[in-house]
Amino acid sequence: MSSTLFRTKKVEQSILDTEEPEHALKKSLSALDLTVFGVGVIIGTGIFVLTGTVAKNNAGPAVALAFVVSGVVCALAALCYAEFASTVPVAGSAYTFSYASLGELPAWIIGWDLVLEFALGTAVVAVGWSGYIHSLLDNVGVHLPAALGVRDGATGFGFDLLAALLVLVLTAILVVGTKLSARVTSVVVAIKVTVVLTVIVAGAFLINGDNYKPFIPKSQPVPPGDSLQSPLIQLMFGWAPSNFGVLGIFTAASVVFFAFIGFDVVATAAEETRNPQRDMPRGILGSLVICTTLYVLVSIVVTGMQHYSRLSITAPLADAFKATGHPWFAGFISFGAAVGLTTVCMILLLGQTRVFFAMSRDGLLPRFFSQVHPRFKTPHRPTILLGVLIAVLAGFTPLSELAELVNIGTLFAFVVVAIGVIILRRTRPDLHRAFRTPWVPVIPILSVAASLWLMLNLPAETWLRFAFWMVIGIAVYFLYGRSHSRLGRGETTTTQGTPPANPQAH
Repeated sequence: MSSTLFRTKKVEQSILDTEEPEHALKKSLSALDLTVFGVGVIIGTGIFVLTGTVAKNNAGPAVALAFVVSGVVCALAALCYAEFASTVPVAGSAYTFSYASLGELPAWIIGWDLVLEFALGTAVVAVGWSGYIHSLLDNVGVHLPAALGVRDGATGFGFDLLAALLVLVLTAILVVGTKLSARVTSVVVAIKVTVVLTVIVAGAFLINGDNYKPFIPKSQPVPPGDSLQSPLIQLMFGWAPSNFGVLGIFTAASVVFFAFIGFDVVATAAEETRNPQRDMPRGILGSLVICTTLYVLVSIVVTGMQHYSRLSITAPLADAFKATGHPWFAGFISFGAAVGLTTVCMILLLGQTRVFFAMSRDGLLPRFFSQVHPRFKTPHRPTILLGVLIAVLAGFTPLSELAELVNIGTLFAFVVVAIGVIILRRTRPDLHRAFRTPWVPVIPILSVAASLWLMLNLPAETWLRFAFWMVIGIAVYFLYGRSHSRLGRGETTTTQGTPPANPQAH
């Protein structure tokens, strides 16, 4: 049985599957498109909220160093993703990479994990966008009924209409075409980055050097907890992190890391890239470098404008401008956040549909969902299905507690991809790798260690919910996926007149 659970799909066969006319996605994306996707999904409300919040609670002005540490952790994972995405330019990201290196059951598990991660991520972001729009409408005197507002903290029956409408509109854009999605994203990202750069430049003239003293505040121990809300590492070992001081920088890094989540979504578009061997590494690493730089600059500005101890929790950057006599920036920042969240939502939805599409094309989910639109060449069936489901989820559900599931799902994917790089180097040293992760296995091992460390810092309750979702996924695999797997049935794809390159499982 174990031989069937860990049967691997050859890279050559995965690439041949992308050439089936009815299951082939249109190749239209460039390195610039991929970079824009990456920046579009990474930069959200975190840059306007998380920077000041973590400075006040965890690291002081040294939060800038925390962003650097988090950027390095993400770079370790990004190097592994870049090798896989350029070697296996097939939709599905970590799912496809796992199928080629770890086997079918691990691939299913990571695919199931990504479906949850992207679905919850899309819904959470849509709800956040709705909150910003409600706030902006209130500022101009337009008030929607409470029953149609954000459900977090609300009482009685209601439906978040704006969140649901956003998801449905973005679903329609994704059905029409990935290139259109890229154009919409480019415009919105340009607006978002302009807002961020304006805030950085304007804030730089309001910096008071005394606010940086002390740059690394004196360490403050955190009392250990014993509830499910406590980090798993506290419950397991009784260890509690400290705030401020040198160790506080690493505590802050585990928090601000989640502002970087999203660069891995770029890898899901590998199959729709014109030159994936060259452009995927550029898109993944380029977007990460740009976002890390912007995060560091924003954190330096906000802690220079107002002393970290006086920063607000809810809107630190906007309130810092108010404290320096420039209140109109608060509305400007809210506008930038609202505009920016549209691209975050769309790219997460794009990532989820591509993973679902790839699993369907392999037979692990119904093949009905792997048919592409005859005109637009997009996976319209899973896009419409998932778009409607997420719209309903975003409309009815208060998602604040579920947001952390997005974090653990992402970190789990990082671990799997890093391990996959090591295994594929050993099992398929003959593969052409346009981009090679340096210092293998050192870099992947460091990536695994860093990701596991951050996972251990998540609440125990999040681990329980994640485990519950994984149990459901394994049950679905044994009830449907295992028996319908194209690899298990010996079904292979051949190009016309050309036999597949040794398509059998390892």
